[in-house]
Amino acid sequence: MDIKVGDKVEMKKQHPCGCRNFEILRIGMDFKIKCCGCAREVMQPRAKIEKNIKRIISE
Repeated sequence: MDIKVGDKVEMKKQHPCGCRNFEILRIGMDFKIKCCGCAREVMQPRAKIEKNIKRIISE
């Protein structure tokens, strides 16, 4: 999957605030993503993020 910092992605599961869109802030072994609804930042392992991405919205 070709994901870069600054991309906005739609996830399969929604954040507790109800938004499915996230912005990629950091890429490595862990991804740092920011919810586009409530602006909360979350760090998750690369495998979990790549599995849960539905589509890339904007690059």
